[in-house]
Amino acid sequence: MVYVKWGFWALFWIFVAAFFHYTLPQNDVVRVTDTYEKRIDFGENSIFWAKEDSGNATGNVNRDVFFIQTKFPNDRVMVYRNEDTSAGWPPYFKFDTSNLQAEAADLKSSATDPQWVAVKHYGWRNEFLSIYPNAVGVKPVEGPDVTFIPWLNIAILTVFFAIIWAVWVRWKRFREARIDPVLEDMGDSFEAAGDNLAEKRGRFRAWLDTWRGKAR
Repeated sequence: MVYVKWGFWALFWIFVAAFFHYTLPQNDVVRVTDTYEKRIDFGENSIFWAKEDSGNATGNVNRDVFFIQTKFPNDRVMVYRNEDTSAGWPPYFKFDTSNLQAEAADLKSSATDPQWVAVKHYGWRNEFLSIYPNAVGVKPVEGPDVTFIPWLNIAILTVFFAIIWAVWVRWKRFREARIDPVLEDMGDSFEAAGDNLAEKRGRFRAWLDTWRGKAR
């Protein structure tokens, strides 16, 4: 039972960590190498794509999607999709996909004369499942060593864990005040019932022993 309990909580916190890692914004310092548009047929990985752009028809099984090709300072390739989030989830309220594509195209540079940019995005990259992080912003930076302090992520996680702590404290107090006394009373009742049953068994065995000791 203990292993099941700890297994449940381990899976719960893994899910929470994955949810926040996918949803919260991150900044990558990269060099834009190209931008393009490609028609995508959505399949089993459709959950990792945004909904139709604002103003477009809904329910399409395929549509054109913008992409931004980049390279990290170590020459590792990263490809971002560029889709509106509109008012859906995650709540980035992104409506400027075309403008962002134009900005990214204007920031293209070569390895000999690099222009480093910070791409703000959410999501994951998985080549096997054809999953791409969604770019929500792009801006030039001074160099590849620039760092960002994720103040928004810190604030969101602080509020989240404060809520979890408050709920846990109130649940603990409720359990100690209402549930634990009831369980203790039930345990005492079961113990008393067990003692009573043991006493009756003892009397019955003593009565049987009186019959066994009689001569025939």
